[in-house]
Amino acid sequence: MTAAAVKRWGDAARLLRELTAWSEQGWLRRLDAAFAGFMLDLDPKATPPVVMAAALVAHMEGQGHACLPIDELLRDAEGLLGWPAQATAPLRRVLAQLPAHSVDWIEALQASGLVSADVDTPDARAPLLLRGAALYLRRYWQYEQQVAREVLRRCAGTPQIDEVVARNALHRLFPAPVESVIDAAIDWQKVACAIALRAKLTIITGGPGTGKTHTAARLLALLVAVHPAPQRLRVALAAPTGKAAARLGQSIRSALQSLQAEDADAGTPLTELPARIGPARTLHALLGARPDTRQFRFDAAHPLPLDLLIVDEASMIHLEMMAALLAALPADARIVLLGDKDQLASVEAGAVLGELCRDAGQGRYRADTAAFVEAVAGQRIPSDPAHGGSALEQQTVMLRESRRFGGPIAQLALAVNEGDAPAATALLQETADSSIEWRDARSPAIVVQLALQGRAGAEGGYASYVEQLRWRPDVGEPEVFDAWVLAVLRAFDRFRVLCAVREGDWGAVQLNRAIERALQAKGLIAAHGEWYEGRPVMVTRNDGDAGVFNGDIGIVLGNGGGAALRAYFLDGPSVRSVSVGRLPSVDTAFALTVHKAQGSEFEHCVLVLPSQASRVLTRELVYTAVTRARTAFTLVTGRAPALAESLARRTRRYGGLADLVGSGS
Repeated sequence: MTAAAVKRWGDAARLLRELTAWSEQGWLRRLDAAFAGFMLDLDPKATPPVVMAAALVAHMEGQGHACLPIDELLRDAEGLLGWPAQATAPLRRVLAQLPAHSVDWIEALQASGLVSADVDTPDARAPLLLRGAALYLRRYWQYEQQVAREVLRRCAGTPQIDEVVARNALHRLFPAPVESVIDAAIDWQKVACAIALRAKLTIITGGPGTGKTHTAARLLALLVAVHPAPQRLRVALAAPTGKAAARLGQSIRSALQSLQAEDADAGTPLTELPARIGPARTLHALLGARPDTRQFRFDAAHPLPLDLLIVDEASMIHLEMMAALLAALPADARIVLLGDKDQLASVEAGAVLGELCRDAGQGRYRADTAAFVEAVAGQRIPSDPAHGGSALEQQTVMLRESRRFGGPIAQLALAVNEGDAPAATALLQETADSSIEWRDARSPAIVVQLALQGRAGAEGGYASYVEQLRWRPDVGEPEVFDAWVLAVLRAFDRFRVLCAVREGDWGAVQLNRAIERALQAKGLIAAHGEWYEGRPVMVTRNDGDAGVFNGDIGIVLGNGGGAALRAYFLDGPSVRSVSVGRLPSVDTAFALTVHKAQGSEFEHCVLVLPSQASRVLTRELVYTAVTRARTAFTLVTGRAPALAESLARRTRRYGGLADLVGSGS
């Protein structure tokens, strides 16, 4: 690289001042500019491309990406970063002073002591790592490597099982239809259970109602049947949020009870299993989150005491958490990941499930996989002996038939997932069924009205929860009081306002205030001060000591006897409470962002798309919101084109995990 080229890039200190100004404008986070400044402190001779790349790789991490793709930065910087229009001219001006070709960027990065370019023996002192034309923060490159290594290791090898026992158990759990098995459609739930016997990791993906937890319960019964000592089988259930964990636990318990009733031969171990498993937990609780540290109590040196872990809502698991989870799982333990690959990815860096399931719909099975499935499950799945998929693809099953999720909501979800804006629009505007409706509004006041009283065909809003608040039982009746609390929590969970954005007139923060004021104006709640009876709260920070985790939703209540207010949370079939003084950090939860609603379902949910165009409005966001609704869905738009614009925009997360696991044999 010539001295003239280096001189042309200008002064790194001046660029840092520009980056700081951008952070004051909100285009970068202050953390991003500070990280670039830290890099310049570490190496005062760092060139402007290195300083710029440092700021942008930190910014990309904050946007959920594992790396900064240099080629994409040069091809479409505005699209990649998603900054507002007023940032375009300053960004182009700065980029015009930097290398125009990726080869020059890569050469500048390789020349810096801040960047390690050797991925086989990387420099442990370098905070940045270059892999091809992708720049990583070192720890995110390490997370990708750890996850890929663990995934491929757990997919390798076939555990010893008695195929006769497995075949008999599978046929009891999934009775054959009347017609011949050969002519029948593939039972992908049965296939998933068979495939899970072949390795220590299985991914089961599918849309709502395809029976992911139903399949997991039967897989659990199958593993009990083939285990040489089922009474010693150690099982845990987990999910990223408290709500998702509670739903998983309830679904598994219900399915096991049904299985026991259907199959008397299942035996005592299956009967006792729900009690032995215990309640489903959040991933943070499972791993033993500790305050003020990223480290967990359980890790590679202190593994979890488990033989089988079933994790639901895996689309919400970010890269760092997946690395920690797989590291803490014993080498011989099985893990089953359940999730919808088409939902929103985690807010934090890494779309792990999406990358692991990138080709799940193709069903690229090898001949040996198909032969095993036919031998133990009697199911003939397509295979390609010449072009079979990776080791991970042999352990991935996509469930295709929705057995619960139907009607106009399911049709809308399908149209959204396919990006078919005309079909989605027609369903919302022309369907006579009142289960779905679209209201284009100039003011978010319509959202408040829906929250207070619902709409025709989906009456109620928060009225049923407010009504339950009035039925407080007498003091001194603990069992009656707990039943009342449970009724309040369940009534509140029938309805929810879901927002695409957090800030602004159409955002969760402002709508929470507006709904709260409207309920108070009608005398339905007494919102005096921060804490009041009936306030719904969402925990926004983990606190293992208090037993609450990010995403948990509860209701603040008193016991009528003058005691301090407590926040009550669903804990499986029961409730638990925490003094409001011990809650680490909470938001009011009449309105949530769609991200925060993942893992939950509501009888009626209202999706609010703002009046201003935004890069966060994506197909995945709308799909996730639609699939939160069980019986009614209402779309409210501040600008009619928002729906079509959202469906045209796909979420893109940059990272290398899919390539790492796809290259595994």
